[in-house]
Amino acid sequence: MKLEVKPSPIHGLGVFARKRIRKGERIGKYVSRRTRQDGPYVLWVGDGGQWQGYEGYGRLRFLNHQPTPNSELDGLELHALRTIEPGEEITIHYGEDWAEVA
Repeated sequence: MKLEVKPSPIHGLGVFARKRIRKGERIGKYVSRRTRQDGPYVLWVGDGGQWQGYEGYGRLRFLNHQPTPNSELDGLELHALRTIEPGEEITIHYGEDWAEVA
């Protein structure tokens, strides 16, 4: 297993690498079910102006935001933007809409 969830210095719990993850490598899938209601683990994916919510229940629901993340979601698939070392927290950018609210 290459991921673990543990307390994060960023916020609450976070997702951390247990093994080196190389740039471009698939890290995992945001395991979820579709929803229309917002919530703490809901990922909103936009496609051509249409938004779909996915309520996460897998480990990746604990991904935290960083302005300069080390990974990104392509739909529900997470990939490394650079090599991520063991023990490093895996982060994403929540998007421009989130940045305006935060």
